[in-house]
Amino acid sequence: MEESTGKRILNLVIPATIENLLQTLVGFVDTLLIAKIGLMAVTAVGVANTILNVYLAIFIALGVGTSSLIAQKLGAKDRAGAVRIAEQSTFSAVIIGLLFGLLTLTFGKPLLGLMGAADQVMAYSTAFFYIVGGSSVFLAVMTIFGGILRASGNTKSPMQVSVIVNVLNVGLDYILIFGIGPIPALGVVGTAIGTTVARMLGCLLLYKQIKKSPVSFELKSIFVKSDYAPLMRLSIPAALERLVMRMGQVVYFGLIVAIGAKTFAAHSIAGNIESFVYMPAYGLATAAATLVGNSTGAADFKEAKRVAFLSATFGVLIMSFLGIILFVGSPYFAELFTSDAEAIDQIVTALRIDAFNQPGLAISLITTGSLQGMGDTKSPLYSTAFGMWCLRIIGVILLGRVLGWGIAGVWISIGIDLYVRSLFLAYRFRKNISDRSVAAPE
Repeated sequence: MEESTGKRILNLVIPATIENLLQTLVGFVDTLLIAKIGLMAVTAVGVANTILNVYLAIFIALGVGTSSLIAQKLGAKDRAGAVRIAEQSTFSAVIIGLLFGLLTLTFGKPLLGLMGAADQVMAYSTAFFYIVGGSSVFLAVMTIFGGILRASGNTKSPMQVSVIVNVLNVGLDYILIFGIGPIPALGVVGTAIGTTVARMLGCLLLYKQIKKSPVSFELKSIFVKSDYAPLMRLSIPAALERLVMRMGQVVYFGLIVAIGAKTFAAHSIAGNIESFVYMPAYGLATAAATLVGNSTGAADFKEAKRVAFLSATFGVLIMSFLGIILFVGSPYFAELFTSDAEAIDQIVTALRIDAFNQPGLAISLITTGSLQGMGDTKSPLYSTAFGMWCLRIIGVILLGRVLGWGIAGVWISIGIDLYVRSLFLAYRFRKNISDRSVAAPE
């Protein structure tokens, strides 16, 4: 049974990890292309993306509720119920995406102004934000369609579509940013158009895959009236968790900037390097959410516990190994980004501390996925709120600023946050399993 469970986990993990890794790589390539326009363009897109990431957080939260319920319905052999959730989440994504698009087109400039966009970057930011934010519905629908497929146990199709979409995105960005033949150079507007066109294609390709899945539905059926309460009960706490995290990051980043501009730059670079390392943990979290959801729907809580334990074990082993690579290779990784000796020293310090944080990161991410899979989105909300605001932010103040540990204090605070979260989330998962096992009929 263990071998079968492990194989099921790995079959879901590998495509999900490749998809996440690809998206991260494309993000780097996009940044490099935009940097060719100039630093003002990079700043402008960064400011706009700060707001767009809030939109994305809401779409992902809706995807959490969607994935959990579909996985549970399919586990309970309730295909009609799973289809109904897919229809509801698609309709919700369309409405929320259109509302965010309207918000962008109506209040785009004031929102960018609140983010501190200076006059010289406002023109770039506004053009990019109007196009990408105004077409938010495509990002919303793409996010939900991917979640629907993963919840039905298909992580390969989202990965394959992601390859096509991201290659198209980079290709269009290059052509539209710099121009080719009769096509004029559009700069920042070009990257916005390329992103939007790629997402439109992504929606079409993902829907084509949904039509072949166990949760196939007609688009016209999304307008049928039904009870949205179960979906909202899971999605709203997930959305609040994302917002609590985003707001905490604003304060947290501000505190790091106050330590020093070079410290913040080093922190950002270390974060970019780490983003490649934690991809397997995200893939395992996706697999755990789907398989724990299936087991919960089937009222097989012994299997749900087995899936969560094996996923976390795989995560700790893989992330510990990657942590060793991070520790040993940190000087080489740092030199890829900068030649400044002081910055390199700070990046190395951050990454070597972070190497010891990787098991905690694995457990917190994977256990969050397991809890969400069984329908508990409140526990991750509580852990994020406490971890970000009471441990990470206060830790940066005390260790980074008061004690003067600088970037070391920042990353030690991150580690404390991750390990405390891991303990709390593991406790909540065990309690949920215990309570539901007692309540389940023999």
